[in-house]
Amino acid sequence: MSESTVRRRSPNEVFEGILRGNPLFILDVRNEEEYADWRIEGSAVTSVNIPYFDLLDGVEPALERIPDGQPVLVVCAKEGSSVYVAERLLEAGASDVAVLAGGMQAWSEALRPVKVGDLPGGAVYQFVRFGKGCLSYLIVSDGEAAAVDPVRTTDVYERWAAEQGVVIRHVIDTHLHADHISGGRKLADRTGATYWLPPGDAAEVQFTYEPLVEGAPIAVGGVRVRIVPVYSPGHTVGSTSLVVDDRYLLSGDVLFVKSIGRPDLAGKAGEWADDLHHTLYRTYRGLPSDLMLLPAHYAGLDEVNPDGAVAARLGDVYERNPGLRVDGAEAFRRLVTENLPPQPHAYREIRLTNMGRLHPDADQQREMEIGPNRCAVHG
Repeated sequence: MSESTVRRRSPNEVFEGILRGNPLFILDVRNEEEYADWRIEGSAVTSVNIPYFDLLDGVEPALERIPDGQPVLVVCAKEGSSVYVAERLLEAGASDVAVLAGGMQAWSEALRPVKVGDLPGGAVYQFVRFGKGCLSYLIVSDGEAAAVDPVRTTDVYERWAAEQGVVIRHVIDTHLHADHISGGRKLADRTGATYWLPPGDAAEVQFTYEPLVEGAPIAVGGVRVRIVPVYSPGHTVGSTSLVVDDRYLLSGDVLFVKSIGRPDLAGKAGEWADDLHHTLYRTYRGLPSDLMLLPAHYAGLDEVNPDGAVAARLGDVYERNPGLRVDGAEAFRRLVTENLPPQPHAYREIRLTNMGRLHPDADQQREMEIGPNRCAVHG
């Protein structure tokens, strides 16, 4: 049996099925440590881990666990091992078997654009990196766009903009990222756009940028849409949110739909906890409750709306998010400094890369980013 006979399902196709609640059985043949750290999940997903090397002498252990009449998706790190296992399963009589095209490496990098709201002469589009829980944006008006918190696979934004007849004029990072490599400077260089970064996070960067200053608006589409920076430290010292057209709040990694940002990724949790408390309990509370919250990350599918977007009314977030309902500053400090989840994989190297002080090649960048989103504190 040749490799071409094995059906390959793209990450986007698989994610669409998960969103619709289609039953799916996943046979993940990575090693146990990789599987325990990060895997594909969903309300109708059943996932089992049988390492590839345990199936070289026969796939009977896998056949015994596959439910009758349910499609099977074989998953590995980069696709090769899953193709071998899928071939053996088909030879042994399994019927509906496919592999995840590109493996978990492709799952980590895939982006799914979705419109989240209207603007004068355009709209806000969210690019969902569902394998990592990263969210980036294109703010579009009158044929111009501002990209916010773009990931390193910038070709997706460039291709989408070209297809829509849109020119990217501005690229904005709301903070110095620690969980993924920013595509901000790369996208700005490739499109000729202006690159904006909060100066509070730029003390050690090795490149030029325009400072993202509180209250100094950035215009998109002439002057029809205004992006107004709001200084909101806590996740980083320079974290700056964006209020777009008085309708949307792009909160970066400060506030998520069901959790809050963590203050410890530069080793300064104690110092930044008070800043985070001030941002969430004073600055954001002073904003209109009807703003639509658009964060830079999400932690689970329960935060994803039926259309695949991650968005919620700010007032509703304040009613339901446990991180916004902590009684007192000291209790809040304990929440965000004690019992934190593991830090993102290679986050120190990622920060240095985003400063322009480290220059990993493409393969090294992929390896640095492998793993789940770990930017949140859950109350």
